[in-house]
Amino acid sequence: MSFSIEQGEFVLIVGSSGSGKSTLLNMVGLLDRPTTGKIFIDGINTTTLNDDKLSSFRNNKLGFIFQFSNLLSDLSVLENVMLPIQIAGNIDVIEKSAIDLLKSVGLEDQIHKRANKISGGQAQRAAIARGLINKPSIVLADEPTGNLDSVTSTKIVQLMKSMAKKFNQTFIVVTHDRQHFGDVDRVITIKDGKSFEGDLPSEMEMVV
Repeated sequence: MSFSIEQGEFVLIVGSSGSGKSTLLNMVGLLDRPTTGKIFIDGINTTTLNDDKLSSFRNNKLGFIFQFSNLLSDLSVLENVMLPIQIAGNIDVIEKSAIDLLKSVGLEDQIHKRANKISGGQAQRAAIARGLINKPSIVLADEPTGNLDSVTSTKIVQLMKSMAKKFNQTFIVVTHDRQHFGDVDRVITIKDGKSFEGDLPSEMEMVV
């Protein structure tokens, strides 16, 4: 498969269970290396980077949102959001950036709570803020609504779309909940190990 994604696009990757959606996302996220082919991010051929450079590139250029928020329960919401960039930089600047992001996602009243004391929807909002904290080139989201009820899923989708527009942020989202996302910039469907643009025609849809 071969495709390009432009800055600021909100892109869905869809397909049946086992089609390779998450594997593709892991390769774009530099968590797995492709056996063949190349992955360019911001003009850099990431497949030529050694492990140390790959780790640094991933931390600086990519943000991640997972099906489960993966917040550290012993840390506060604020501390969780600060984690990706806490190693480097001025801690006061990082804290201000994290607080501003948490306000943007509607968590200004949850900032100092322990991560295990907030709801699932609030945790996913915090995960979105954490994914944006290092101003990444791409935010990669793997089934970000898969662990949420229908109403909360709709709110999370609206939040991600608003963040994409506000920050001109590229989002690549793997999902089987196509109906929750409505209109997006592009849909890439994976079927039988190949990718093509657009949704599956209804007669081709497969059970997830």
